[in-house]
Amino acid sequence: MPVNAIAENVFGTLGTVCWMVQLFPQIYKSYQEKNTVGLSDLMILSWALGGVFLGIYAVVQNLNIPLIMQPQIFGTLSVICWAQCQYYRRRWSPLKTIIVGSSLWFVFGGFEAGMVYALRSPYDHGNKHAESAISFFGIMSTVVITGALVPQYYQIYKYKEVVGLSIPCMTIDLLGGVFSDLSLIFRPGSFNVLAGITYSLVVVTDGAVIVAAVILNPRARKARRRTMVEMEQNTGQP
Repeated sequence: MPVNAIAENVFGTLGTVCWMVQLFPQIYKSYQEKNTVGLSDLMILSWALGGVFLGIYAVVQNLNIPLIMQPQIFGTLSVICWAQCQYYRRRWSPLKTIIVGSSLWFVFGGFEAGMVYALRSPYDHGNKHAESAISFFGIMSTVVITGALVPQYYQIYKYKEVVGLSIPCMTIDLLGGVFSDLSLIFRPGSFNVLAGITYSLVVVTDGAVIVAAVILNPRARKARRRTMVEMEQNTGQP
C-alpha cells in the first residue's frame, strides 16, 4: 500500500467532516417536518451502538485522530436523532426525551471509555485476550452498523418509497465511508481490514438506499398524482 501521511490525514479529516455533518440534514428534516414517520429509530439506535464499538476499536488500534473522532461524533448525533424519533413519533415529553437521551449517551460513553481503559495497555503488550476482544469489537461494529439498515429497508418495502430519511444525509454518509477507506489505504503498515470492511459496507448499504430513492420515489409521486386525478374525476361525476 502507498504510504502518505498527508493523504492519510486529509482523507481521514474529510471522512470526519462528512460524518460530523451527515446527520444534521436528518436532524433538521425531522425538526422541520415535526415528523419521523418512515425513519427507523431502531436503525438510528443501532448506529449509535455501532459507533461505540467502532470507537473502542479505533482508539485501541491507534488509528489517526480523525478516524478516532468519527465514531464519537457519529454516535452522539445518532443519539440525538433517536431522541427525536421518541419525541415526535412516540409523543414523549421534552423532559423525558432529554433525560432518556442524555442517559443513553452517558451509558454508551462510559462503556466505551471503560473498555478502552481496560484493553489498551494489555493490547499494547500483546495480550492475546485483549487482541481477541478488540477483534470482537471491530467485527461487531461492522455487523451492527451494516445490519442497522435492515429495519430501514423494511420501512422502504412497507411504504414502497424512501420516506422520512434524508437523502443528503445518506449521500454524505456514503462519502464519509469513501474518504475513510482512502485514509486507511495511505496509512503506514498493513491495511486495517476490519476498519476497511466497515467503511466499505457503509458505502454499499447507503448506496442501496439512495438507488431505492431514485427509483421508487418518482414512481410513488406519479402514483399519488394519478390517484388524485382519479379522485377529482370521480368527484366531478354526477
